[in-house]
Amino acid sequence: MSGRDLFCQPRRARHGAALTLVFTSVLAAGAATGSLPGSEAETAAAPARAAAPALRHEDVARAAAEAMADGKSPVEAAERAVSRSGDRWGAVYSRGEYEELEEALDGRYTGVGLSARRERDGRIEVTGVRSGSPAADAGIRAGDRLRTVDGEKADGRPVTEVVALLRGDAHERPAGTTVRLGLERGTRAWTETVRRARLSTDPVTVRTLADGVTVVRVASFTKGVGDQVRAAVGQVPDGTGVVLDLRGNSGGLVAEAVTAASVFLDGGLVATYDVDGDQRALHAEAGGDTARPLVALVDGGTMSAAELLTGALQDRGRAVVLGSRTFGKGSVQMPSRLPGGSVAELTVGHYRTPLGRGVDGTGITPDLEVEPAGPAALERARTVLSGLGR
Repeated sequence: MSGRDLFCQPRRARHGAALTLVFTSVLAAGAATGSLPGSEAETAAAPARAAAPALRHEDVARAAAEAMADGKSPVEAAERAVSRSGDRWGAVYSRGEYEELEEALDGRYTGVGLSARRERDGRIEVTGVRSGSPAADAGIRAGDRLRTVDGEKADGRPVTEVVALLRGDAHERPAGTTVRLGLERGTRAWTETVRRARLSTDPVTVRTLADGVTVVRVASFTKGVGDQVRAAVGQVPDGTGVVLDLRGNSGGLVAEAVTAASVFLDGGLVATYDVDGDQRALHAEAGGDTARPLVALVDGGTMSAAELLTGALQDRGRAVVLGSRTFGKGSVQMPSRLPGGSVAELTVGHYRTPLGRGVDGTGITPDLEVEPAGPAALERARTVLSGLGR
């Protein structure tokens, strides 16, 4: 994920999200306080690897029901069942947590609008403040040190824990509640009480470089992102090169990734997958721009739905992929409702790229491997585009 948004799962280190089929994402280090999307969606699977998981949804439902009958927590019972199954991407969410995931996929979240990272000495530093957010209104700036959250020491904690403290309990942190932040700037130390608010994300940003190359950065595939990519590319003059920046993209709704693929492909296969052995395929819409020079920029934080898009563009010969090997999240999760209203997600298969390559555990190797951080990667992308005739 970018340094702005992180979805924090408060019970165990759960990864994932869902609305239909899901492609779950990993908690990215150093990302946003008070925030958001980090999930994934419909994906693809390898016929040769598509075996039903050892743990089935009915098994988890049975464990939850038995716990309820005994007066115990159905969520905790379901979590134990999933944990023992060895399903790396399996997850259990309370009703409130799952609603939070659905909001994240809609590009909405409750938070204060600041981003943070953990420094090598364990300190938590504010890396960005969203314009117009409660944090911005309070005068908090990038570079400030976050020392405490509601009296809890922030130093030395993983960023995920700090995010959890900022957000508060899933059922007790609606917009309008307050959080007390202990801050430090140079020699000044002070406490600021900030009121949480309903915020929206900006998953697609566009900028034009000095030579006319347009960089379309996609941070996650929340609802509507595919059409946003289409609109952004539609504003670029014909024949001008585009850098599709997927660095740190944690994934999202696969339908949105397929729509983004359709911007650059004239129909055809995007990925294949299965659900408990049932083979399926995802296809691009006809009519995409197949002539525009295109570079896809990726790194180790490029995950799931973003990997699906990258694999399709690479296998179809549509883009030069530049950067470092992607994360390698290529499994499909299916959600089911449990007794008491919680939701379990279990792995049901894996996906493959158009040429049949599996991604899970291996990632996608770029056509040109370069250090993806910093301006050097964009400079290399511009060089590649010049060779493609931009």
